[in-house]
Amino acid sequence: METIKLTIDGVAVEARAGQSVLSAALEAGIYIPHLCSHPDLTPEGGCKLCVVEVDGAHTQPVTACTTTVREGMQVVTRSEGLNRIRRTSMELMLAGHPEDCTSCRSYLKCELQAMMQYLSVSHARMRDVHRTATRISAVNPLIDREMERCIQCGRCIRACRDLRGVGILEYKKQDGEVYVGVTGDLSLAEADCRFCGACVEVCPTGALQDREGVFDRSLPREQGLIPCSAQCPAHINIPGYLEMIAQGKYAQAVAIIREKVPFPLSLGRVCTHYCEGQCKRGGLNSAVAIRDLKRFAVEHDQELLWKKNSVHLPATGKKVAVVGAGPCGLTAAYYLAKKGHAVTLLERLPVAGGMMTTGIPAYRLPREEVRQEVAYILEAGVTLRTGVNVTNAAALLEEGYDGVLVAVGAAAGKVIALEGYVPQQCTTAVELLRAVSLGQDTPLVGPGKRVLVLGGGNVAFDAARVSARLGAQVTVTCLEERAHMLADEEEIVQAQEEGVTVLPGHTNLRFVQEDGRITGLEVSAITGFRFDGGKLLVDVVPGSQRVLEADTIIFAAGQKTDLTEDFGLPLNRFGYPELQGRGHATPVPGVYAAGDVVTGTKAVIDAIQAGREAAQELDAYLGGDGNIDEHLTDTPPSDPCIHKIPGFAQQERAQPAVLPAQARRDSFAVVDGGYTEEQAQAEAARCLKCPLRTQIHTVKMWTAYQK
Repeated sequence: METIKLTIDGVAVEARAGQSVLSAALEAGIYIPHLCSHPDLTPEGGCKLCVVEVDGAHTQPVTACTTTVREGMQVVTRSEGLNRIRRTSMELMLAGHPEDCTSCRSYLKCELQAMMQYLSVSHARMRDVHRTATRISAVNPLIDREMERCIQCGRCIRACRDLRGVGILEYKKQDGEVYVGVTGDLSLAEADCRFCGACVEVCPTGALQDREGVFDRSLPREQGLIPCSAQCPAHINIPGYLEMIAQGKYAQAVAIIREKVPFPLSLGRVCTHYCEGQCKRGGLNSAVAIRDLKRFAVEHDQELLWKKNSVHLPATGKKVAVVGAGPCGLTAAYYLAKKGHAVTLLERLPVAGGMMTTGIPAYRLPREEVRQEVAYILEAGVTLRTGVNVTNAAALLEEGYDGVLVAVGAAAGKVIALEGYVPQQCTTAVELLRAVSLGQDTPLVGPGKRVLVLGGGNVAFDAARVSARLGAQVTVTCLEERAHMLADEEEIVQAQEEGVTVLPGHTNLRFVQEDGRITGLEVSAITGFRFDGGKLLVDVVPGSQRVLEADTIIFAAGQKTDLTEDFGLPLNRFGYPELQGRGHATPVPGVYAAGDVVTGTKAVIDAIQAGREAAQELDAYLGGDGNIDEHLTDTPPSDPCIHKIPGFAQQERAQPAVLPAQARRDSFAVVDGGYTEEQAQAEAARCLKCPLRTQIHTVKMWTAYQK
């Protein structure tokens, strides 16, 4: 590319042919004030702040953003005449701008405010201009439009038109007043805005701002602007795989997912989908069905591109024992094996998979799918030994293992022994679900049994729905009000469709007995509850006591480990292995612990991420670099020109086919039929493409420049 030599304020500068004077100066560290200019937008020269003198003071000042460099050009950026023009331009902008900067959410991050400081300009000199058009189309989802703060720089108009190809923002005029408005003075949603946020990103004032809570401002910009991936414990590139699905590139979508997790299909069925809770689209109408789309991609991946591109390093000669073959242990074993270590999984149950095979019911997560994903892990070189009960993890080091990971989970359910408690009539959700999964007898649950499930989370509803399928009459009761129950909404609704009674907002008082047997549970309605120093305090509704008839009580109010000091590791007061620092190392050198065994019961995705972290630490301990990241596919950069789509804001979330309630009640057949290809591609296209915003350059303030 041709190089142009010029002088700016007496400093020799080299620029590229076709480059603007403003761009050349900024790249050389020479600051020229500007507001309407932006590195990603076509310059217009409207704000007049970047005026400079070219080839002598006798010439008419020109705007640096619209003036192209040429060989031998002499540029002056500072003079009294230039300062006078700039101050006047700024004062005109401020005439219609509010003076209450401290009340604006952009305070201390505002380019206009920084420019006022640079030019030593205040609101004082010009007559205030009262504007009324600022109230037009002010109420919108996701984006707050405080247009009284607009300085009409036009950045938002150019970003919407030129960067995104949407073009719904424009200069408008009403009663002699010029303002930046929406086509037809509609709301953004009615005008088919894509809600990409480009306009907000380029706005130099507080006129356009993200609705409070849309993004986590405590995170670094590159993470915070993609809230779904930021919320995912494994930080999967969610927008990346959604885009691949929308384009019908399912192998690439799965490869993107598998760069972070080895259980994409299982997660596609049972993930707690924290990501959807933070999906920006949820503030528009409803979140993108991220979990369901993950499942669809895996089910339609015919190429297994991820397997072809997966890398297995040479053997290191190091041996690792992983105790517990649940999602955490399996994940860690997979990545450690790929790093070249010889890994043995030791599982006390007859099957691998942990809660995925012995906890989550088969109608939610088919066992053959888990077995297939476990098989992929074993193909990586992992040795699996089932039916092995490890009684002392530290002793494994003496058996020749160089490192040990304890990932046994929280396998024991918690029991609340209220007055009248009869152990023979009580069980835990964990015990029931495990027995059913392993084909064992469940004498407490069956035809004609009246079953009470105590708890309001997903495990409680798994136990309730399984009990209903075994012929029991089931009631679920919990402290939380209906709107705040911890279980997924679909689990609650489907349970009710299957005949389960749900009684939220109640506390358990005592078991009612007759002839030494539990016949019911006395409960009371509450208006609220809280914990004080670990003690539960409830606000009981006077006179609301009632007795729920019961033959069997299933406790589903939490799980715990069943470890003792004989396990060879120091345990804290909760029975969890003690850890050193912020990582997963225990006080016993070479022994690590991760997953539910140290955190208590969490979701499958949390266990997977814990397994990844533990694998990184163990690999580094064994002499590796601790890097387990993989690049399994190349994907082209997203096209920033997303164009207008009629009715985009109103597009509803696709609903997968669900087995009718009557067919579900007596069967463990899979309930969720998943998406059709047409549904999946349409649903993936509902994504707001948040990563595009990270491609927009941030503007550096004047304090960042040398001159």
